[in-house]
Amino acid sequence: MQQIDLTNQFLISMPNLKDPNFEKTVTYICVHNEEGAMGIVINKPLEIGLGEIFEQMDIPVNNLQANKQKIFQGGPVHIDHGFILHQTSKEWNSSIIVSPELCVTTSKDILEAIAEGEGPDESLIALGYAGWSAGQLEQELMNNAWLNGPVDLEIIFNTSSEQCWQSAANHIGVDIDKLSSDIGHA
Repeated sequence: MQQIDLTNQFLISMPNLKDPNFEKTVTYICVHNEEGAMGIVINKPLEIGLGEIFEQMDIPVNNLQANKQKIFQGGPVHIDHGFILHQTSKEWNSSIIVSPELCVTTSKDILEAIAEGEGPDESLIALGYAGWSAGQLEQELMNNAWLNGPVDLEIIFNTSSEQCWQSAANHIGVDIDKLSSDIGHA
C-alpha cells in the first residue's frame, strides 16, 4: 500500500460514517506516518467550558473571558488528557509543531498563559484524540469513510461547530449534502 501523509490536513467524515465518535466530524491530522495517525476532532463541543478545567487544575484566572472558551471532544483516546491546537507563537514545554502555522501543545504552561490572557491569539482545546494504527487510516480512506483535504485555519478557529463539517467539505469543493451514503466500487 502506498504510504500517504495526511499530516496537517482535514479528515471529513462521509455521510455513511455512523460511528458516534466520528459522525459528521472534521478531524485535524497532527501526525501521520508509517506507525499510524493521530488527530483532533474539531467540531464536537462538550458541555464544559475552560473555566471548569482551570478549576480542576487549580489554575488561577485573570482573563475571565477564557473561562467561557469551549472544550471539544478531540476523540475517543485518552479522553482525560488535554490537547491545545493553536497557531505557532512561542515555545511551550510540550508541543508538536505540525506545520509552520499550527502546533499541538499538551503542557500546563499554555493553559496558565491562557488564564493570564497571555496565551496564543487563537486556540482550540480538546479532551482526547483520535488515533489509527499503522495502515488503518489508509484502509478507512479506501473504504470511503473519509474525505481529506487541506487545512483552513478559519474553519478551525472561527467556524461554528454546527457549520464546520459542511464548511470543510465546501473548502475542498464538495457539497456534502449531495454525496450518496451508498458505498460502491466500479
